Amino acid sequence: MVMGKPSYEEYRLKRLEENKKRMEALNLPQLSQALRKTPSNSLKPSPMKKVKLRMVEKQMVVVRRSNRLANKAAPVYNDVEPVRMEIPRSGRCRVFKRRDLSNRVYASDEARSAAIEKAEKLESSLESDYPIFIKSMLQSHVTGGFWLGLPRYFCKENLPKGDEVMTLIDEDDNEYPTIYLARKTGLSGGWKGFAVAHSLVDGDALVFQLIQHTTFKVYIIRVNGSEQRNTLSSSES
Repeated sequence: MVMGKPSYEEYRLKRLEENKKRMEALNLPQLSQALRKTPSNSLKPSPMKKVKLRMVEKQMVVVRRSNRLANKAAPVYNDVEPVRMEIPRSGRCRVFKRRDLSNRVYASDEARSAAIEKAEKLESSLESDYPIFIKSMLQSHVTGGFWLGLPRYFCKENLPKGDEVMTLIDEDDNEYPTIYLARKTGLSGGWKGFAVAHSLVDGDALVFQLIQHTTFKVYIIRVNGSEQRNTLSSSES
């Protein structure tokens, strides 16, 4: 007679019986009962490291006072009203007024080119033994910053390597000393006086002729068409 496969229930009961025998072999039922009978208070907690709290005590320290004030009572600042301190203005203080540049007159391209053309004709008629260059005036030269930048190639080849005083003299022998800054290749201090004295405007063409190491002769060609020549010379400083 061929026996069929055991059912699931029979297989489950067989597994339970095997597990029970294993537990008995390991004395697990007796250990489980013993743990149940042991009171919870008898279990000692694991020892833990006690952390000591660091107590910081605040102490009132008497501020050391000078011997001169040691015997006097401390001042009460709550009753003292703050006093506003104002810096007095000196009567000698210089007041700088912003320049009014609204009346600037700008030369047209045609007028500027015409002045430069006249300056080139004048340049060709001058002695060729002296270095020469032409500079067309801009607003920054005659109204704004009053700084006159010179051609870098001209400064490198002909002018002093360090800062120097260049004196400009007009046809009436009036002197106008100016400061030449070699590193910036331009005229700074003193140039404003020259520009204002000769009423230079935007578009005027100036012909600079270096007749000595620090001597310029300068011719002014007016942009408005009326050619006015100012001969400026400076002796060597």
